[in-house]
Amino acid sequence: MNHDQNFKNLILDYPRQALEFFAAAEAGALEWETARITPVRQEQVQERLGERFRELDTPLLVEWPDGRRAALLFVVEEETQPGRFSIHRLAHYCLDLAELLDTERVVPVVIFLRSGAHPDELRLGGEQQVYLRFHYLACDLSRLPATQYLNSANLVARLNLVNMAYAPEQRLEVYARAQDGLAGLESNWDQRLKYADFIDGYAQLSETEWAQYRREYLADSDQREVIMGMLSYSRKEGLQQGLQQGLQQGLQQGLQQGEALLLRRLLIRRFGPLPEWAERRLTDAEPAQLERWGERVLEAATLEAVLADG
Repeated sequence: MNHDQNFKNLILDYPRQALEFFAAAEAGALEWETARITPVRQEQVQERLGERFRELDTPLLVEWPDGRRAALLFVVEEETQPGRFSIHRLAHYCLDLAELLDTERVVPVVIFLRSGAHPDELRLGGEQQVYLRFHYLACDLSRLPATQYLNSANLVARLNLVNMAYAPEQRLEVYARAQDGLAGLESNWDQRLKYADFIDGYAQLSETEWAQYRREYLADSDQREVIMGMLSYSRKEGLQQGLQQGLQQGLQQGLQQGEALLLRRLLIRRFGPLPEWAERRLTDAEPAQLERWGERVLEAATLEAVLADG
């Protein structure tokens, strides 16, 4: 999973909500109604920085066309493992951008996905005084209590519930609130599908947890139909991608096993644990039969209807 790209997409798709969540200390008091947010062009930055250019960092320029505030440059980066974070590199990058855009109003923001120690401040100086002091806004997702954001109206916060801190027994509730938030706060179907995958990718529910979620949470959700549509389509696409990958490998046996495994997972998520007769049918089925069953799995009302002959 490319975490850098995932978060860059998230920030570019929802820049205001991303800044309000990841950089709340700075962005929370801004007058957003008249603000304009523009991603800094990568070509412009790459030409200036050369080898120091980082494609997956996300500089956002916030401007107020009415002149009520001077522009602010937010430099946002995601760091999966805090131990790999370089405060020297970030400071250098921010200074380069400040010079390039001729501004002193720069806000560095680092999103830490995993827990771990990281430097908070960089100081350069001698015995008499400090000549350079640099620090940044840190958003440690794994330390944020998910319970504080379960009903948040900020879509970026809701999508990241599964990356926050919560007790093991809250795992399914957190997942459910994330999916409910996506369905209720985002109306664009393509974006819903895209970020349903985002939530699933970071939640990593087991088959047992998925079945429990369907029974205990999805059935009572106000967004049930929307969520079922999102997740069903997403899993259908996943099945098709799995088949394509198997074809590319060129191994017929591997393809058949991959089809059966993917179909089995979808069946379990729809109908719960499979009886012995269904397991035997999946094991003995030919590739063409698996493909026909895969086309039925999202629409058929019963397990028997999916695995019927023909």
